[in-house]
Amino acid sequence: MDVEASLRRRAVRHQALADPARLAVVDLLALGDRSPGELSAALGLTTNLLAHHLKVLRAAGLVTRARSHGDRRRAYVRLRPDALTDLSPAAAVTAPRVVFVCTRNAARSPLAAALWRGRSAIPATSAGTHPGPRVSPHAVHAARRHGLRLDRDRTAHVRDVVAADDLVVVVCDRAYEELGPTGLHWSVPDPVGTEEGFDDVVALLAERVDRLAAIAS
Repeated sequence: MDVEASLRRRAVRHQALADPARLAVVDLLALGDRSPGELSAALGLTTNLLAHHLKVLRAAGLVTRARSHGDRRRAYVRLRPDALTDLSPAAAVTAPRVVFVCTRNAARSPLAAALWRGRSAIPATSAGTHPGPRVSPHAVHAARRHGLRLDRDRTAHVRDVVAADDLVVVVCDRAYEELGPTGLHWSVPDPVGTEEGFDDVVALLAERVDRLAAIAS
């Protein structure tokens, strides 16, 4: 795929959707096809203004218009099948294994690995730049509260875990600044020693894991 052409196409589509009225048209069409008259009535737009918005959406490759198979005088507007598929970031990653890294390998990295195993078939593990003696009991309890399975209660050093083809995801700032630009970096705060603090970190990690798992293979 021509990456530059793809970026230009996405930019045009984002620009077309920057208008609230056109975004509302797309929202309606995501549910089903509509005639121009139905769109005008639903959105309170004049015929001329709707025609302008549909012209912009057609030029951006977002919608098409076709005659009714019943009443040939009527036309329907519909979303193109690929209209919204390339609006999200086009980044994609391929890796045989994901290694989540934090400083002590006591909370954030093992929790991230546990979340990943529930969302992706790609294997995952964790490590630390200065691993502590064991996984934090608070992390163990947080994992249980959220139905997660930690792969071990011991910690490991990055040099003993990371292989050349692993995707490394550093989930704390201190470890990232020590390792340098290695793999990906998620700036997740160190959880405080309370249930609420650890639950907040699990939620932050879950958002990032979901996003990465969706584009990883």
